Amino acid sequence: MIRKLLLATLFAITIFSCVPNKKILYLQEETDLYGPAPKDSVLRVYNIDDYEYHLQHEDALSIQISTLTPKEYDFFSQGLPQSSGNTSNSRQGSGAIYGYLIDKNGEIEFPVVGKVKFAGLTIYEAENMVQEMAKEYLEEPVAKVRLLNFRYTVVGETGDGGETVTTYNNRLSMMEAIGLAGGFGELADLQNVKVIRQHENMAEIHYVNLLEEGFISSPYYYVHPNDIIVVPPLKQRTFRRYFGQNLGLIVSSLSLFILVLNLVTK
Repeated sequence: MIRKLLLATLFAITIFSCVPNKKILYLQEETDLYGPAPKDSVLRVYNIDDYEYHLQHEDALSIQISTLTPKEYDFFSQGLPQSSGNTSNSRQGSGAIYGYLIDKNGEIEFPVVGKVKFAGLTIYEAENMVQEMAKEYLEEPVAKVRLLNFRYTVVGETGDGGETVTTYNNRLSMMEAIGLAGGFGELADLQNVKVIRQHENMAEIHYVNLLEEGFISSPYYYVHPNDIIVVPPLKQRTFRRYFGQNLGLIVSSLSLFILVLNLVTK
Protein backbone atom coordinates (compact mmCIF):
# COMPACT_ATOMS: atom_id res chain seq x y z
CA MET A 1 0.00 0.00 0.00
CA ILE A 2 2.82 2.41 0.84
CA ARG A 3 4.58 1.65 -2.41
CA LYS A 4 1.37 2.26 -4.34
CA LEU A 5 0.92 5.56 -2.51
CA LEU A 6 4.47 6.58 -3.38
CA LEU A 7 3.99 5.68 -7.04
CA ALA A 8 0.69 7.58 -7.14
CA THR A 9 2.39 10.62 -5.60
CA LEU A 10 5.21 10.55 -8.16
CA PHE A 11 2.68 10.13 -10.98
CA ALA A 12 0.66 13.12 -9.75
CA ILE A 13 3.83 15.21 -9.49
CA THR A 14 4.73 14.36 -13.08
CA ILE A 15 1.26 15.17 -14.41
CA PHE A 16 0.82 18.50 -12.61
CA SER A 17 4.32 19.77 -13.39
CA CYS A 18 4.10 19.19 -17.16
CA VAL A 19 3.13 22.02 -19.53
CA PRO A 20 1.91 20.82 -22.97
CA ASN A 21 3.15 22.49 -26.15
CA LYS A 22 -0.31 23.83 -26.95
CA LYS A 23 -0.02 26.16 -23.94
CA ILE A 24 3.32 27.71 -24.87
CA LEU A 25 3.37 27.85 -28.68
CA TYR A 26 2.79 31.37 -30.01
CA LEU A 27 0.16 32.00 -32.69
CA GLN A 28 -0.66 28.38 -33.24
CA GLU A 29 -3.12 26.88 -35.66
CA GLU A 30 -4.60 23.45 -34.97
CA THR A 31 -2.58 21.72 -37.66
CA ASP A 32 0.68 23.12 -36.21
CA LEU A 33 0.44 20.58 -33.39
CA TYR A 34 0.33 17.57 -35.72
CA GLY A 35 3.59 17.20 -37.57
CA PRO A 36 5.61 19.56 -39.81
CA ALA A 37 3.84 22.01 -42.11
CA PRO A 38 4.44 22.11 -45.88
CA LYS A 39 7.48 24.18 -46.85
CA ASP A 40 7.79 26.97 -49.44
CA SER A 41 4.06 27.56 -49.69
CA VAL A 42 1.50 30.07 -48.42
CA LEU A 43 -0.64 28.23 -45.88
CA ARG A 44 -2.95 30.99 -44.67
CA VAL A 45 -3.52 34.70 -45.21
CA TYR A 46 -4.84 37.19 -42.63
CA ASN A 47 -5.99 40.76 -43.09
CA ILE A 48 -4.20 43.10 -40.68
CA ASP A 49 -6.08 46.19 -39.56
CA ASP A 50 -4.49 49.39 -40.81
CA TYR A 51 -3.09 51.17 -37.77
CA GLU A 52 -1.74 54.68 -37.36
CA TYR A 53 -1.36 56.26 -33.97
CA HIS A 54 -3.23 59.54 -33.41
CA LEU A 55 -1.46 62.08 -31.24
CA GLN A 56 -2.82 62.93 -27.77
CA HIS A 57 -2.03 65.50 -25.13
CA GLU A 58 1.19 64.86 -23.18
CA ASP A 59 2.84 63.38 -26.27
CA ALA A 60 6.38 64.66 -26.92
CA LEU A 61 7.38 65.36 -30.51
CA SER A 62 10.72 65.90 -32.18
CA ILE A 63 10.20 68.48 -34.96
CA GLN A 64 13.04 69.26 -37.34
CA ILE A 65 12.79 71.67 -40.28
CA SER A 66 15.46 71.92 -42.97
CA THR A 67 15.40 75.00 -45.22
CA LEU A 68 17.47 77.15 -47.55
CA THR A 69 16.65 80.20 -45.45
CA PRO A 70 19.75 81.54 -43.63
CA LYS A 71 19.87 80.46 -40.01
CA GLU A 72 19.63 84.00 -38.63
CA TYR A 73 16.22 84.36 -40.30
CA ASP A 74 15.00 80.87 -39.45
CA PHE A 75 13.06 81.42 -36.21
CA PHE A 76 11.89 77.77 -36.25
CA SER A 77 15.40 76.34 -35.81
CA GLN A 78 16.13 78.86 -33.07
CA GLY A 79 13.16 77.76 -31.02
CA LEU A 80 13.04 74.03 -31.73
CA PRO A 81 14.16 71.65 -28.97
CA GLN A 82 16.23 68.74 -30.24
CA SER A 83 16.33 65.08 -29.20
CA SER A 84 19.38 63.35 -27.82
CA GLY A 85 20.30 59.72 -27.37
CA ASN A 86 19.95 56.74 -29.66
CA THR A 87 17.35 57.04 -32.41
CA SER A 88 16.80 53.29 -32.60
CA ASN A 89 14.80 51.06 -30.27
CA SER A 90 16.09 51.48 -26.72
CA ARG A 91 15.12 50.63 -23.20
CA GLN A 92 14.13 53.33 -20.80
CA GLY A 93 17.05 55.29 -19.43
CA SER A 94 19.21 55.16 -22.59
CA GLY A 95 19.28 58.94 -22.88
CA ALA A 96 17.37 62.09 -22.12
CA ILE A 97 14.60 63.07 -24.52
CA TYR A 98 13.70 66.64 -25.38
CA GLY A 99 10.92 67.82 -27.63
CA TYR A 100 7.72 69.74 -27.96
CA LEU A 101 5.07 68.63 -25.49
CA ILE A 102 1.44 68.68 -26.63
CA ASP A 103 -0.52 70.54 -23.95
CA LYS A 104 -3.86 69.56 -22.38
CA ASN A 105 -5.69 71.38 -25.18
CA GLY A 106 -3.86 69.29 -27.79
CA GLU A 107 -1.73 72.22 -28.99
CA ILE A 108 1.92 73.19 -29.37
CA GLU A 109 3.05 76.82 -29.30
CA PHE A 110 5.61 77.94 -31.91
CA PRO A 111 7.56 81.20 -32.10
CA VAL A 112 5.76 83.81 -34.26
CA VAL A 113 3.16 81.29 -35.47
CA GLY A 114 1.53 80.75 -32.10
CA LYS A 115 -0.47 77.68 -30.98
CA VAL A 116 -1.09 74.88 -33.47
CA LYS A 117 -3.44 71.91 -32.96
CA PHE A 118 -1.70 68.50 -33.09
CA ALA A 119 -4.00 66.22 -31.10
CA GLY A 120 -5.91 63.78 -33.29
CA LEU A 121 -3.39 63.85 -36.14
CA THR A 122 -1.21 60.96 -37.26
CA ILE A 123 2.55 61.45 -37.40
CA TYR A 124 2.45 61.88 -41.18
CA GLU A 125 -0.44 64.34 -41.01
CA ALA A 126 1.45 66.36 -38.41
CA GLU A 127 4.55 66.31 -40.61
CA ASN A 128 2.63 67.58 -43.63
CA MET A 129 0.95 70.27 -41.54
CA VAL A 130 4.28 71.54 -40.15
CA GLN A 131 5.79 71.63 -43.63
CA GLU A 132 2.86 73.58 -45.08
CA MET A 133 3.01 75.97 -42.14
CA ALA A 134 6.75 76.50 -42.58
CA LYS A 135 6.31 77.33 -46.31
CA GLU A 136 4.71 80.63 -45.33
CA TYR A 137 7.92 81.74 -43.60
CA LEU A 138 10.85 79.72 -45.01
CA GLU A 139 12.31 78.86 -48.41
CA GLU A 140 11.72 75.24 -49.55
CA PRO A 141 11.32 73.75 -46.05
CA VAL A 142 11.35 70.02 -45.36
CA ALA A 143 9.81 68.92 -42.05
CA LYS A 144 10.38 65.73 -40.06
CA VAL A 145 8.17 64.85 -37.08
CA ARG A 146 8.81 61.90 -34.76
CA LEU A 147 7.04 60.70 -31.62
CA LEU A 148 9.56 60.57 -28.75
CA ASN A 149 7.54 59.02 -25.95
CA PHE A 150 6.26 55.78 -27.49
CA ARG A 151 6.72 53.57 -24.45
CA TYR A 152 4.92 50.56 -23.04
CA THR A 153 5.31 48.25 -20.04
CA VAL A 154 5.30 44.46 -19.81
CA VAL A 155 4.93 42.99 -16.29
CA GLY A 156 4.25 39.59 -14.79
CA GLU A 157 5.61 36.28 -16.05
CA THR A 158 8.29 37.64 -18.37
CA GLY A 159 11.89 36.74 -19.09
CA ASP A 160 13.21 39.76 -17.15
CA GLY A 161 10.39 39.96 -14.61
CA GLY A 162 9.04 43.20 -16.11
CA GLU A 163 10.28 45.99 -18.33
CA THR A 164 9.34 49.46 -19.55
CA VAL A 165 10.48 49.95 -23.13
CA THR A 166 10.80 53.15 -25.15
CA THR A 167 10.87 52.84 -28.93
CA TYR A 168 10.79 55.17 -31.93
CA ASN A 169 8.86 52.66 -34.05
CA ASN A 170 5.29 53.93 -34.30
CA ARG A 171 4.04 50.66 -35.78
CA LEU A 172 5.00 48.01 -33.23
CA SER A 173 3.30 44.60 -33.17
CA MET A 174 2.61 42.73 -29.94
CA MET A 175 5.22 40.09 -30.83
CA GLU A 176 7.88 42.75 -31.40
CA ALA A 177 6.93 44.47 -28.15
CA ILE A 178 7.27 41.21 -26.21
CA GLY A 179 10.65 40.50 -27.80
CA LEU A 180 12.00 43.96 -26.89
CA ALA A 181 10.87 43.44 -23.29
CA GLY A 182 12.85 40.21 -22.94
CA GLY A 183 10.13 37.75 -23.94
CA PHE A 184 7.70 35.77 -21.81
CA GLY A 185 8.73 33.28 -19.16
CA GLU A 186 8.30 29.56 -19.80
CA LEU A 187 5.31 29.47 -17.43
CA ALA A 188 3.46 32.48 -18.89
CA ASP A 189 -0.26 32.03 -19.56
CA LEU A 190 -0.40 33.22 -23.18
CA GLN A 191 -4.11 32.55 -23.39
CA ASN A 192 -5.09 35.28 -20.91
CA VAL A 193 -2.74 38.22 -21.45
CA LYS A 194 -4.23 41.46 -20.13
CA VAL A 195 -3.74 44.70 -22.06
CA ILE A 196 -4.46 47.99 -20.25
CA ARG A 197 -4.84 50.66 -22.93
CA GLN A 198 -4.96 54.35 -22.02
CA HIS A 199 -6.97 56.78 -24.08
CA GLU A 200 -7.24 60.36 -22.90
CA ASN A 201 -8.60 60.06 -19.33
CA MET A 202 -9.77 56.44 -19.61
CA ALA A 203 -8.09 53.06 -19.15
CA GLU A 204 -9.59 50.23 -21.18
CA ILE A 205 -9.06 46.59 -20.14
CA HIS A 206 -8.75 43.86 -22.77
CA TYR A 207 -7.74 40.20 -22.71
CA VAL A 208 -5.94 38.68 -25.70
CA ASN A 209 -5.08 35.10 -26.61
CA LEU A 210 -1.57 34.86 -28.05
CA LEU A 211 -1.91 31.12 -28.59
CA GLU A 212 -4.28 31.55 -31.52
CA GLU A 213 -2.91 32.41 -34.95
CA GLY A 214 -6.06 34.45 -35.62
CA PHE A 215 -4.69 37.08 -33.23
CA ILE A 216 -2.82 38.48 -36.24
CA SER A 217 -6.07 40.08 -37.45
CA SER A 218 -7.01 41.35 -33.97
CA PRO A 219 -7.33 45.12 -33.35
CA TYR A 220 -4.82 44.60 -30.51
CA TYR A 221 -2.13 43.18 -32.78
CA TYR A 222 -0.37 46.56 -32.65
CA VAL A 223 0.79 48.08 -29.37
CA HIS A 224 -0.26 51.64 -28.52
CA PRO A 225 1.83 54.14 -26.54
CA ASN A 226 1.48 53.73 -22.75
CA ASP A 227 0.02 50.22 -23.05
CA ILE A 228 0.51 48.01 -19.99
CA ILE A 229 0.77 44.30 -20.82
CA VAL A 230 0.15 42.05 -17.81
CA VAL A 231 1.21 38.42 -18.21
CA PRO A 232 -0.36 35.97 -15.71
CA PRO A 233 1.34 32.66 -14.81
CA LEU A 234 0.07 29.18 -15.60
CA LYS A 235 -1.29 27.08 -12.74
CA GLN A 236 1.86 24.96 -12.91
CA ARG A 237 3.99 27.92 -11.85
CA THR A 238 3.39 27.53 -8.11
CA PHE A 239 4.06 23.79 -8.26
CA ARG A 240 7.17 24.07 -10.44
CA ARG A 241 8.69 27.04 -8.65
CA TYR A 242 8.13 26.06 -5.03
CA PHE A 243 7.15 22.40 -4.71
CA GLY A 244 9.35 21.23 -7.56
CA GLN A 245 12.50 22.73 -5.99
CA ASN A 246 11.96 20.60 -2.90
CA LEU A 247 11.01 17.43 -4.76
CA GLY A 248 14.30 15.70 -3.96
CA LEU A 249 13.86 16.40 -0.26
CA ILE A 250 10.28 15.12 -0.32
CA VAL A 251 11.22 11.89 -2.11
CA SER A 252 14.13 11.33 0.28
CA SER A 253 11.85 11.87 3.27
CA LEU A 254 9.26 9.42 1.93
CA SER A 255 11.96 6.82 1.25
CA LEU A 256 13.30 7.21 4.77
CA PHE A 257 9.80 6.95 6.18
CA ILE A 258 9.14 3.73 4.24
CA LEU A 259 12.48 2.27 5.34
CA VAL A 260 11.82 3.04 9.00
CA LEU A 261 8.29 1.68 8.72
CA ASN A 262 9.55 -1.58 7.21
CA LEU A 263 12.09 -1.97 10.01
CA VAL A 264 9.47 -1.35 12.68
CA THR A 265 6.93 -3.77 11.25
CA LYS A 266 9.40 -6.66 10.91
